[in-house]
Amino acid sequence: MSVSSQPKRKKKEGGFVETIRVVIHALIIALVIRTFLFQPFNIPSGSMEATLLIGDYLFVSKYTYGYSRYSLPITLPLFSGRIPDGFLPERGDVVVFRLPRDDSTDYIKRVIGLPGDKIQVINGLLHINGQPVQREELKPYSDDDHDNVKRWRETLPNGVSYETLDLYAAGLLDNTQVYTVPAGHYFMMGDNRDNSTDSRVPPTQNGGVGYVPFENIVGKAQIIFFSVGRGEAAWKFWLWPVTVRWSRLFTIVR
Repeated sequence: MSVSSQPKRKKKEGGFVETIRVVIHALIIALVIRTFLFQPFNIPSGSMEATLLIGDYLFVSKYTYGYSRYSLPITLPLFSGRIPDGFLPERGDVVVFRLPRDDSTDYIKRVIGLPGDKIQVINGLLHINGQPVQREELKPYSDDDHDNVKRWRETLPNGVSYETLDLYAAGLLDNTQVYTVPAGHYFMMGDNRDNSTDSRVPPTQNGGVGYVPFENIVGKAQIIFFSVGRGEAAWKFWLWPVTVRWSRLFTIVR
C-alpha cells in the first residue's frame, strides 16, 4: 500500500509546485507591465469633467516621458530625474502626477504651461504668454449633477483642442496673477475650471498644487477601459447592464 501511494503523493506535490510557479510568473509579468508599460487609475473627482468622469477607469502609459522614481510601485529614492530624459510633455496632454507637497497622492490634470511660459486667467479666459487662448462656446453641458452648465471648446497654440466647463460666471480662479513656469516644471489645470484645485493654487494655500516638477509626472492618460455611474461600485458585475457607461469604454483620452 505504501509503495503504491508514493507516485500519487509526488503527483500532488508536483501539481502544487507548478501552480505556485504559474502564480509567481503571473505576478512578475503584472509587475513589469505596471512598472514599465501601463498602470490603471480611476477617477475619484469631477475636476476633469467633462473629459473624465467620476467612475472612469483608465490606463496611463509609463513609457511616454521616460521613467522616474515615481514609476516604481513603491517610491524609492534610487535615482533622480528621468531615464531617458528626452521625452517631454506637450501642451494639452492629460497626465497623472504625484502631488509636489505630498508625493503619496496622485492627481490627474491637463498640461497647460511649459517651462518658461507665462500663464494667466482673465475673466475666465486662459492666456498663454500674453495671448488669449482661442475658445468657442458649445451647447450647455448637463448630466446627473449639472444642468445647463456653460461649456467651451478650447484650442491651445499647438492645436490641441478639448472641452472645458464653466460652472460659475465669476469663479474664485477666473482672475489670477501671472504665473511664470520655472525650468523643469509644468503648469496643470483641470478641465472643470471652477471645480479644480490645480497649479493656479499654490501648495501653501488650501491644499493647492503649484508648479509640478517633471520628475513627479507618472505618465500620460491614454484610454478609458471601464466606466461606471457616479457612486456605483465597479465590482458589482451583476449591475453592469445598467451602471456601466458603455459608450465610454475604450475611448481615447484627449
